[in-house]
Parts: sequence; structure tokens; C-alpha cells
Amino acid sequence: MMRPAAGHWFLLPWFLGFFGLTLGPALASLVLSFTAYDLIEPPRWVGVANYVRIVTADSKLAESVRITLLYVVLSVPFKLGFALAVAMVLNRGIAGLSVYRALFYLPSLLGASVAVAVLWRQVFSGDGLLHQALLLVGIHSPSFVSDPDYAIYTLVALSVWQFGSPMIIFLAGLRQIPRDVYEAASLDGARRFQQFWRITLPLLTPVLFFNLVVQTIDAFKAFTPAFIISGGTGGPINSTLFYTLYLYQEAFGYFRMGYAAALAWLLVLAIAAVTATAFLTARRWVHYEA
Repeated sequence: MMRPAAGHWFLLPWFLGFFGLTLGPALASLVLSFTAYDLIEPPRWVGVANYVRIVTADSKLAESVRITLLYVVLSVPFKLGFALAVAMVLNRGIAGLSVYRALFYLPSLLGASVAVAVLWRQVFSGDGLLHQALLLVGIHSPSFVSDPDYAIYTLVALSVWQFGSPMIIFLAGLRQIPRDVYEAASLDGARRFQQFWRITLPLLTPVLFFNLVVQTIDAFKAFTPAFIISGGTGGPINSTLFYTLYLYQEAFGYFRMGYAAALAWLLVLAIAAVTATAFLTARRWVHYEA
């Protein structure tokens, strides 16, 4: 029989990774957030000066926060709504379900990769596939990625296109709802919308809550699509300047590592606050089986 102490040796690689690659760097960045550091000179302690500047003297930061919030508010509901709609269609037991499920999930497997972002830029550029398709029907469209009025919406569309992960989770949740509940509702004269509103949605709220939290966190952390589509500038006219992209510019564009560390920790606190708010309000609308 294996002694209990032997299990600690099997956990040792995980502990080394956690303390050496996760917790250690995180604590180091927290210390750096109170310093002025440019990768050349040794860090110089400045106290809360970085945080004071964030709050009082950084107008570009305010624009990045606005763009990020707009992206989160638009991408998360549309992505979850589209994922739920597709999941409900697949839940009807259509032929070739496994094939459709794999095809819809494939974009999520690719994630926010550079290749996907480059492809998306080619689709929505001035001479891209969408522009050429619209020309066939006589519509002259702008270069969506170069127009500040449309650029952010191309990133929202990219996020919605990668709906496969929440779709699979919704589909699993729908499969857990007993069919006899719908049969009883039909006998009572409930229509499709009434069944969805009174049965499907309430019983699906735990799954919806999980997807909402995960997708919101991912939306706040979005970086690669904005970086690739804007060429790392956040343009045009800061219309795709996500908070994470602005943080990157401060760190690796201007080498203000201490200030970038302070921005990173404020993002952590903001995500934690949003997540905590979601959990505090969940008791009002998330229904679990007793």
C-alpha cells in the first residue's frame, strides 16, 4: 500500500509550477506595480504613484475601458444567445448531430489564435471576402476593420462566431431537462414560447450562469484579435483599443513595466468584482434543483 506521504511527491510538479510560474510572478508583479521600472534600470519604489496616475491623469485609459466594456456588453449576450439558439436546434435530434456539433465547436478549439485573427482581418478588409460578396449584389461596403465606426463590431462578430464552447454546455444542459415536463405543458395548452420561458430557461439557469461568468471573464481578457486586426495600435482612432492591448503598449511599447503591472492588477480586481457581483445576484435568478 502506498504511504500517504508518497502522494506529496506526485503533487510536487504541480506545486512547483503553481508557485514558480503562477503565484510567484503574480506577487512579483504586485510589487512592481508600486515601482518605476523600464527593464534597464533597477526598479525604483514610487508607492501608489502609478495608481494615482491611473485614476487622475490617464485619458487614454478611460477610452480603453469604454471600448472594453462595449465589447463585453455586446459580445457576451450575443454569443450566449446564438449558442443557446443553435443548441436548441441541435437538441431536436436532427440527423448528423455529431457532425454538426463538431463543426460548430471547431472555431472554439482554434480559440483567439493569430491565424483566426488574420483570417478575420482578411474577411472584413477593404478588398476582403465580405466586400467582394457585397459587390456581387451591388453594395459598396467600407473597409470594416479600417473604419472606426465598424471596427469594434468586427471583433464582436469574431467572438460570436466562436460560440461552440457555450453551445456544447447548453446542449448538455438541455439534455438533462425531462421530456415529460414539456409533454405535460403541451397538454395544458402551453405554446413553444411559453414552454421556453416557463420551463427551458428556468431549468437552464445554472448552465446559463456558468457560461455567463466564463464568457464575461474571457471577454475582459480578449487581446489577440484586437492586436492582430489593428496591427497592435488599437486603431483606427483607438476604436479597438482594448484594456489588455493598452496594457501591452505600456509594458512593451513604452517599457513602463511598473505602470503596466498596476494596470494588470486593476484588471484582476475589476474581473473579481464583476464575478463577485454575478455570484451575489445569482440567488435571485438561478434555480437549482432542491
